[in-house]
Amino acid sequence: MAEAFKHLINPQTVHHAGEHLQTAWSSFDRTRFEHLALQGLDGLEFKARAQQIANALEACLPSDFDQAAAVLEQALAPPLELDARGEPIGLGAALHPAGLAGWILWGAGEWVARRGMGDVPRALTCLHALTQRFTAEFAIRPFIAAHPSEVFETLTRWTHDASPHVRRLVSEGSRPRLPWGLRLQALVADPEPTLPLLQALQDDSSAYVRRSVANHLNDIAKDHPGRIAQWLREHLPGASAERTSLLRHASRGLIKQGHAPTLQAWGLAPGLRGQATLSLSHGALCIGDTLTLSVQLQGSGRDPQALVVDYAVHHVRAGGKTSAKVFKGWKVNLAPGEALRLSKRHPFREVTTRRLYPGVHRIELLVNGERQACETVDLHPGAVKAA
Repeated sequence: MAEAFKHLINPQTVHHAGEHLQTAWSSFDRTRFEHLALQGLDGLEFKARAQQIANALEACLPSDFDQAAAVLEQALAPPLELDARGEPIGLGAALHPAGLAGWILWGAGEWVARRGMGDVPRALTCLHALTQRFTAEFAIRPFIAAHPSEVFETLTRWTHDASPHVRRLVSEGSRPRLPWGLRLQALVADPEPTLPLLQALQDDSSAYVRRSVANHLNDIAKDHPGRIAQWLREHLPGASAERTSLLRHASRGLIKQGHAPTLQAWGLAPGLRGQATLSLSHGALCIGDTLTLSVQLQGSGRDPQALVVDYAVHHVRAGGKTSAKVFKGWKVNLAPGEALRLSKRHPFREVTTRRLYPGVHRIELLVNGERQACETVDLHPGAVKAA
């Protein structure tokens, strides 16, 4: 099993932070900071570790917020470099030799969110710096909730910022349902304030920024599917290849659900005219094995069909209930009367974001969002070996 995310904040990263904070401010009590940050760290989960870093910073940085923010900024590494596609290099690295970067700055952002509410412009300046070395997507959300007008004025300016890290923060920080982040309930109810920001960024030169815009639009789709269908009608015709890819990613959830207006925007009809069958290579597997899915499509009618063929795995959870996750399959064009065979390997391996449990897992075949077939596989902890 992959190592837990929480270990990205560890004693080594704490010592590294203490060293660079003391270099930035000679009066910084490094010993006290490291003692407070490391106390019981092994027993804490990821977010709790970040909050403990924030506690230690709050105890050891100057009481004046402007002075403390300046110390933190002085301790930062140079902004993370970007590759030719605008993707950050070394984002997940634990340590940077020149200063603070990476996951230790989650705690720094938490500290800014706690201490900076009395001086929002200064806090946003600090987050502008932090996000170029990690991300400030979690830290900016309390400011959006408490001071929306002031923050959105800044976010509008930042859509033209020279740094892709900052432009990404505009979209990622204002997502209504950001994973691990404070839910912005006002934007869940009405996403209108973010739409001009997303429109300004959807053709950004950085794939890093565009992917955030796609995820933001997908968040909106969960509560306002009609808005996303309308967005597609307005922004898909004549779109570049990059924007088309972004919009496809943004509407992936609605396509999987078979949302008719979204399917129509993509030129897709609900369901399948014809027949579909699903077969599995094994009826039983061990956790860690790979299952092969075989699909047979048989078209009918007089017109060709553009099809998105996905599959849902209903994972067994710890309490015996199941939760479905839809996986991408194929995008195909099926001619009238055509028979098409498709095959895909699906590994039943644990990842950091998903633990697997023994039990009967249902596999559903979805064509343009509609269920077409279903089979089951019995997952075992290790008693059955796949051939």
